[in-house]
Amino acid sequence: MSNRKRVGRNAHIQARQASKLKPALAVWPGLTGGSYKPLTETDMEQIHQAALTLLASLGLGDPTQELLDICLPQGAHLNEHGRLCFPKALMQQLIDGAAKSYTVYGRGSRLGKNDIHCDANKVYTSTSGSAVTTLDVETETYRPSTLQDLYNFTRLSDALDNIHMTSDVVVPTDVIDDFEHDINIAYALAAGSEKPMCMSFRNRESIAPAIEMWDMMLGGEGRFIEQPFCIFGGCPIVSPLKFGADNLGVLIETSKLGLTSDIAVAPQSGATAPAPLAGILAQVVAETLACLAVVNLVNPGCGITFAAWPFVTDLRNGSFTGGSGEQAVMSAAAVQMGNFYGLPNSVPAGMTDAKTPDAQHGYEKGISITLAALSGSNRICEVAGMMASLMGCSFEAMVIDNDIIGMALRAARGIEVNEETISLNVIIESTLNPGHFLGHEQTLAYMEKEYLYPNLSNREDINTWQDAGNQDIYQAAKIKVQEILSNHDSRYIDADIDAQIRARFPIQVRLEN
Repeated sequence: MSNRKRVGRNAHIQARQASKLKPALAVWPGLTGGSYKPLTETDMEQIHQAALTLLASLGLGDPTQELLDICLPQGAHLNEHGRLCFPKALMQQLIDGAAKSYTVYGRGSRLGKNDIHCDANKVYTSTSGSAVTTLDVETETYRPSTLQDLYNFTRLSDALDNIHMTSDVVVPTDVIDDFEHDINIAYALAAGSEKPMCMSFRNRESIAPAIEMWDMMLGGEGRFIEQPFCIFGGCPIVSPLKFGADNLGVLIETSKLGLTSDIAVAPQSGATAPAPLAGILAQVVAETLACLAVVNLVNPGCGITFAAWPFVTDLRNGSFTGGSGEQAVMSAAAVQMGNFYGLPNSVPAGMTDAKTPDAQHGYEKGISITLAALSGSNRICEVAGMMASLMGCSFEAMVIDNDIIGMALRAARGIEVNEETISLNVIIESTLNPGHFLGHEQTLAYMEKEYLYPNLSNREDINTWQDAGNQDIYQAAKIKVQEILSNHDSRYIDADIDAQIRARFPIQVRLEN
C-alpha cells in the first residue's frame, strides 16, 4: 500500500470515528421498493381475470358448514360439484372493500419505534419457516428442533437490525400437546423479542388463552386487541383449490376478533399447481383471493395479508426447491399481483436448498431476497436462518443472512438523484485541490447514510485476513452467535408477571440472560 493511500485511509477512519454518526442509516424498515416488475399490466390483468374465472366457476372444495353459513347468505353459492363459488361481481366488491393496510405494533421499549406499517411498497423483513430440524454447529448435523431453539432464535433475531419482525422459525418437536405447543410458541416469541411478531396456531381454541397471556404481559385486559403486536399465520388452503378445516377455523376466529390474518397459500408447481409459471400464478391468486373473501365476509375490512406463496418443484425428482431462480421471480411476481390489488402482501424469500452456510446458500438467498425487496414486498418472510428447503434452520445462517438482507435493502432503496447528490461543486472543488475527496465534509456526511457496512463480511486486505487466521464467514458467524446469545439482554417480561403467567399456563421455556 502506498504512503498516500495509507494516509488517506487512516484519515478516513479517524474522520469516521470523530463524526459520531449513527450506523445503519443507509437502510431502514419500511423503505420503498417496487422497481422490479416481471409482469406487464396486460399480464396482471390476464392473471386477475383467470383467477376470477376459477373462483366463479370451479370454486373451492371442502367448505365447512360454518363457512357455508357465513358465505351463502352473502352471495356465494355451491356449484354442481358441491364446491363454494364466488361470483365475479362479489369478488370485485370484496377486493375493493378490503383493508389496504395494517399495522403490527412493537411493544415495551420498542413501542412506536418498531411498528410495521404494511401498505403501498414499504419493505420489511420477517423470520418464519417452521423448520422441524436445527443445524447443530458442534456436530454439523441436523437434529430435531426444540422449544428452547425457538426462544434462542427469537433472541438472536431480536439483536439483528435488518430483521424487522420475528416468527416461529422452528417447530418445537419436544412439545407434543397442541395447546401446550401453541401457548409456548406464543410465550417464547414474546419473551425473546419486543419486535412485532407472527405465529401460527394449531387450534383456534388456543387463540383466546394466548391473548389473555399477552394481556398479562401488557398490563391489563384488552391491551392486546387495542394494539396487537402479533398477526396470525396458517395455511387455510390445501392446493389445488380446497379449504383446510383447521387453519380455516383459525382464519375465521381471528377475523371475528378483528385481528390481522397472515396466511400462506403455497401450491407447488407441477404437483399441486400447473407447471407453467403463469398457470401457478393464476391458481395461487385465486386461492389467496378466496381467503380474502372469507375474511371480508366474516368481518368487512378486517386486515389480511395477500400472501400468495407459489412454490417451485424440481421436476426431475419432485422435490421442493426454494432456492431456484424460478422461485425468486415467482415470488416477485406474486408481490406485483398484491400491489396490483393495492393489498398488503408477503412472500417467502431466502429459502435456500443448501444444507450449510456455503456459496450456494449465499447466491440463492442473495438473489431471491433482493428480487423480493426490489418488487416492493411489504413483508419478506422466511428471510433469515432457513436452510435445506425449509426443513432446517441455522443460528449461524441467521446472522449471515442479516448481512445479505442489508445488501438487498440497499439495492431496493436505489439511488437518490438531486442537485446535492450529483455533487457538481464538490467534484470541481476536490479535483482542483486537494485532488481527492477523502477529507471533504460531504464524504463524512454521506459515509453512513449512503453506504451500508456489513457486520460479518470481510473487507480487509489479504495480509490482514491471513494474519487473523484465514477466518471465513461461517467461522465468523459462529463467534457472533455465541456473542449475541451470551450478552444480548432480552428479558422483556417483568419477573412478577412472568411468575403469574407460569402459574396460569404450562410454560416450558427457560429464560436466559
